[in-house]
Amino acid sequence: MAKILVIAEHLDGKLNSAVAKTVSAAAAIGGDIDVLVLAADPAAVAAQAAQIAGVGKVLTAANPANEHAVAQVQAPQIAKAAAGYSHVFGASTTTGKDLMPAVAALLGVNQVSDLMAVEGPHTFKRPIYAGNAIITVEVPADQLVVATVRAASWPEAAKGNNAAVEAISVDGALPSHTRFVGLAAGKSDRPDLQSAKRVVSGGRGVGSEENFKVIYQLADKLGAAVGASRAAVDAGYVPSDMQVGQTGKIIAPELYVAVGISGAIQHLTGIKDAGTIVAINKDGDAPIFEVADIGLVGDLFAILPELEAALG
Repeated sequence: MAKILVIAEHLDGKLNSAVAKTVSAAAAIGGDIDVLVLAADPAAVAAQAAQIAGVGKVLTAANPANEHAVAQVQAPQIAKAAAGYSHVFGASTTTGKDLMPAVAALLGVNQVSDLMAVEGPHTFKRPIYAGNAIITVEVPADQLVVATVRAASWPEAAKGNNAAVEAISVDGALPSHTRFVGLAAGKSDRPDLQSAKRVVSGGRGVGSEENFKVIYQLADKLGAAVGASRAAVDAGYVPSDMQVGQTGKIIAPELYVAVGISGAIQHLTGIKDAGTIVAINKDGDAPIFEVADIGLVGDLFAILPELEAALG
C-alpha cells in the first residue's frame, strides 16, 4: 500500500490552498496520506492541514531555521522525514519548484514534474511542449516517487477532517552557506492570483501602464485577482509576478476574463483549466477566441465601462 508524504506550503501562518489540491492527487493513488509542516511554530498551520479530507496524520517539525521557506534548509529535513514513504509530493508552485528538485537530489531519484493525472501508483501524466502534448511517465516500481503536483489540474480536497497532529524530530544536517535575507513581495488587498476563483488579465492591447487601471477597476467590481500576459509584462505595464502562462503562473479559476490578450500558446497553457473564459479583443480572429466560452469583439475601452455599469 502506498504511503504518501505531502509537504505543506505556507506563509504567515496560512496554509496554501495548493496543499489541498496536492492531497487530491495523493488520494487518486490511494493509501495513507500524511502532511509534513516545517515551521518555527507549526501549530496554526498544522491545525489547518488537519482539516483536509483524506489526511491521516499531520507531522510537525519545529525549528527556528524553518521560519522562512528556504529550499536548501527544508530539503535535508524532508529527505530524512521521507524514510518509510513510497511517495513525496509538493505543489508545483514557485516554492515547490524550488524545493522538490532539491529533495529528489538528496534522495537520489528523478523528479516527476507537474503531475496532472494518476494512472497508477507509479504511472502519471504530465504536460510537455508548453502544454501542447501530454506524456505518460512511469517510475520504477521499486523507486521512491518525488513529484510536484500541477495544482490547476486538481480540485481542492474537502475540509471537515480532524487528523491527528504529531511532532517529529528530523536530524538532517542544515547548510550554513544558505540563509534567508529578506522577502520582497507586492502588497495587495485583492485575492492571490494562483488561488483566486476569479481573475481578470490584461494584455498588450491595454496599451500602457496607466491604462491598466481599467483592468484593476473591473477586477475590483468582480472581487477578482489581476493577471497579465507576457507581452504586457515585457512592455512594462505590470510586474512579472502578475504574469499568467507557461513562463508565469498556471491557474484554474472559475472565471477568467482576458482583456486585450491575443492568445499566444504560452498564455493559453496557463489558463486552459479555467472554468469559464471570457475574451475581449478588437481582433475577431485572435486565437484567444478559439478557447473562449464567451467572446466580445470590440474596443476594450468601450466594452469595460459597460460591463462595470452592468455589474453595478
